[in-house]
Parts: sequence; C-alpha cells; structure tokens
Amino acid sequence: MKKKVLATLLATAMVATTLVGCGSKAEEAPAETTETTETTETTEEAPAEDAAAEEAPAEDAAADPVANLIAATTDTVTLTVWASEEDQDLTNQLIENFKAAYPDVTFDITLGAESESTAKDTILTDVEAAADVFAFADDQINDLVKAGALQAVSATYTYDVAAENAVGAVEAATVDGTLYAYPMTADNGYFMFYDASVFTEDDVKSLESMLTAAEAAGKKVAMDISNGWYIYSFFQGAGYELTLNEDGTNSCTWNGEGATDVAQAIMDLCATGTLVDLGDEEMATAIAEGTVAAAVNGTWRAETAQDAWGENYAATKLPTFNVAGSDKQMSSYSGYKLIGVNPHSANVGWAMLLAEYLTNEESQVARFEARGLGPANTTAAASEAVQADPAIAALAEQAAYATPQRVGGNFWTPAETLGQILASGNPDGTDLQTLLDTAVEGITAPIE
Repeated sequence: MKKKVLATLLATAMVATTLVGCGSKAEEAPAETTETTETTETTEEAPAEDAAAEEAPAEDAAADPVANLIAATTDTVTLTVWASEEDQDLTNQLIENFKAAYPDVTFDITLGAESESTAKDTILTDVEAAADVFAFADDQINDLVKAGALQAVSATYTYDVAAENAVGAVEAATVDGTLYAYPMTADNGYFMFYDASVFTEDDVKSLESMLTAAEAAGKKVAMDISNGWYIYSFFQGAGYELTLNEDGTNSCTWNGEGATDVAQAIMDLCATGTLVDLGDEEMATAIAEGTVAAAVNGTWRAETAQDAWGENYAATKLPTFNVAGSDKQMSSYSGYKLIGVNPHSANVGWAMLLAEYLTNEESQVARFEARGLGPANTTAAASEAVQADPAIAALAEQAAYATPQRVGGNFWTPAETLGQILASGNPDGTDLQTLLDTAVEGITAPIE
C-alpha cells in the first residue's frame, strides 16, 4: 500500500508539472503571490518595461504563482530539510517526487535528521544556519516566532493550508492571527485505550464505571497522574484554566473556588487502588504483562495495546469523572507536528512550495499508511482507512475536548509535584487549598 500511495503521489505530481510549464517572468517574492493584482492604466511617461508588461496581463501572472516561481528561477535551488529519524525514508521519497514534479528546475536538496521534539533548541542556536524546511512540535511555535525563525505562510501555491486542515491544527500553527507553519500530523495527544473483553462501551464513558469493571476483573486502569501533561485533563475538564502569557509566564486558576473538589476527586480515584499512577514505560510493561486493561496514553502505545489485547483492542475518548456529585468530561492537550520554513532561506519561495508538498493531502495519507500517523488534513482524516484505526479515531473523538499545549516552562515541576502528592493520597495531610495555592504559586512564578 505504501508503494501504491507513493506512486500515486508521483503520478499526481507529474500531471501538476504539465499544468505549470509556462508563465511570465516574476520576482521570487512569496508574500506577493496571494495578493490580488489590479489592472492599472499606463501613461506616456511609463518606463519601457511597464509597457512590455502589458503584453503579459498582470492577472495571468498572478493566476499561477508556481509558474512565476519557476520563471524566476535561473540557478540551482539548494535546500536543506530536517525530519525526524523515523521519517527519513518517507521524507526522502516525497522529496524525490517533488523534484520530479518540476523537471525544468535543478534541485540540490539535502535531508538531515532532527527530532521534532528538539528542533527548536537546535534551530535557536543559530537560526540563519538552520535548515530551510524543518519539522517541529507545535508547542515550540511561540519561541520560534519570537526568534524570527519562521516564515509566515503568506503565499498559496497549490492549496489553501488553512482551509484544508483541521481547525485545531491551524490554530496550533497560528500566532497572533498569523499562520506560521504547515500542519503535518494531528496525533500527538492522548485518549483511552482499553481491552474490550473487560469493559463495555458503556463502561468506558465514565472513569468510575471503568474502575468498577476493572476491579471485578482483577485488572488496573493506568494514567500518568504525576505528569503535568496528563493531570491537566482533570482541572481543565472541570473548568479551571491554564494559559500562557506573552512574557512566557503562566496564568492558572487551579486554586480557584471549588478546585479542592477536583483535587479530592483525583485522590478518591487513586485511593481505589484500581487507578494506578504509571509512567509511559511502566505502563507499556504492565499492559504487556496483562495487569493493566485500560490506559490513558497516545498513538505511540497503540502497537503495545494491540499486541496485548488482540481482537479486543479498542480505544475511545477520555471518560467523564465525578467532581462533588457532578460528572465532568476529562479534557486533554492536543498535539500537532508542523513543518516550518526558515525566513533566512536563500530560496524561501521554493522552501514554502516544498513545505506545502510535504504536508498536502496525498503526503499526509502516505505518512499515515507508512507510519500510522494521524493526518491533520480534513479529507485525509475522513478516509475509511484512517477512521478504521482505533487510536486515530479515538484521538479525533477526543479533539472536541482538547486544547493546544501552550504553557511556560515553570508549569512542569509544580504540576508534577502536585500530581505525585494527589496520586499518593496526600500523605502529609496538607490542607488541599494550601496544596493548590502552592502549586499555582510555582506555576505562575516569574521567569528568572
């Protein structure tokens, strides 16, 4: 199937080539490609080149920005692309397809390995020396924009990026109303895996019901509560906010009126002994050994769960949990992988066109089929193949209750400490309001 999709990409690309084989000469200025060109009257004083331009109407030039880009290119187009180690084979094939789509242009494209999780740190050491096109996790976008490391998506070459991708993905790629990156995947969030031989579809609607069913079967339900990324789901689900300020500090209402009820609910759930606080690796081991029959985790653990539960492997959105007698839907962080373009690129127009290609519908389908990564493109995500994948379908279902991860660095340690205390039952007996006040004080602390 992978070869079939890549062959289709190549065929599509070759057809596209025949459509962009001609066009009038234009400067390589990506920002201008989206502007509406108006016809103006020439006067007798108009320079000779303006009169010559009348022979090729402005609207024809603007109608095909790809043709303009090709016409403006006389030298070899040199680009460097960074993709994760796991994405090397597919990215290399997509680059070759891209080059084949424009046979009249000479390319020198180098592919390097850089994890999406560390891209920001590497790029910010020397923005001008960084890759022309690079993949990164969406929570890095604010720092990259502040550092001037991202070219705004100011040109539309082959499709409208904002229109063809999920709203959440576009939001994650946007800063202060400006789109700065191209959504590549929409699968870096979390949801509930479960063994359908232990839980019914009704059981998994409520965390309390899941714990009852798990206890009856002698099994456990696992979640990494001692992790700010996951404990967020309880407080956000109950209506308590955590937001990032412009100066990099956090605003947090986790100690607001009634928030102690959320803390108590977490403690009560953990006190059952059936909800267990496990990190990612511990969780994977427990699933494989058969002690854990349900777990809050992400797509990277889909294979672990499927191997353990076989035909009973299932997944769904996160359940509700009870807070002072009222059921609250657990929230989550949504996560996206994006592709950015370096504004310092010597070939920024071609870098933007390549970024479009690497994230278009066909490329996202190829990435799903090759690596099982959930598409951000709405058409690709709606395909039968994607919808048939339990983990990707569950993530899409959870998306309605998810928010992009936008927090400052002072969040993680206090949130982890809070999670550890609540998961262990608050052994020191600290007043819950005091406990939450202390956590919020650390989360909202000024940046030193």
